[in-house]
Amino acid sequence: MTEDGRTAPSPKGAAVGRRIGIGLMYGLWRPRVLGAWRVPSAGPVILAVNHSHGIDGPMLMGTAPRPVHFLIKKEAFVGPLDPFLRGIGQLKVDRDSTDRKAITDALGVLDGGGVLGIFPEGTRGEGDFASLRAGLAYFAVRSGAPVVPVAVLGSTDRTSRLTPAIPPLRGRVDVVFGDGFQAGDGSGRRTRKALDEATVRIQERLTAHLAAARRLTGR
Repeated sequence: MTEDGRTAPSPKGAAVGRRIGIGLMYGLWRPRVLGAWRVPSAGPVILAVNHSHGIDGPMLMGTAPRPVHFLIKKEAFVGPLDPFLRGIGQLKVDRDSTDRKAITDALGVLDGGGVLGIFPEGTRGEGDFASLRAGLAYFAVRSGAPVVPVAVLGSTDRTSRLTPAIPPLRGRVDVVFGDGFQAGDGSGRRTRKALDEATVRIQERLTAHLAAARRLTGR
């Protein structure tokens, strides 16, 4: 239970999800993880991840140094995936409305000193951080948690011969963690103007990290 009465999602499920992610991602592909030491070893943190392929979330879950609670679109919570995703500590969000439960759950993760994973572009696309939603800025400013940019590169370079839905098995995927930063201006303001300014700062930092990660990996 957090200080303001919210029940934070249990970290045990996310820890199980991390173990599953490690087994699957390292078993099926060859992740190369760079800069994982930049993720704080304790305390709340937001991992802001580019998103161009369906394996980007599981890849981060299996390569991040700490268990991650991802905000995942509600459309993924269907059939047996619903109890599974909930069981491993993932958070369902309705992207078409102000999902107050998802907001409460995400803030609960951060209030409890956990790791919140966000695709700031809102949906799968080019993975270039070109269009950011305001949700990331709200969580960062509201919680005061540092934002660590993450670039997942190589997941869309080629497709498997078995199925075009996944990268080639045993292919290399690079996961590059950047330096953490504060999204707010230090004033603690959460006005629309403050959040808009925070979104601009976030986009600049994420775009710069992605460019640096591409140079570093040659992707």
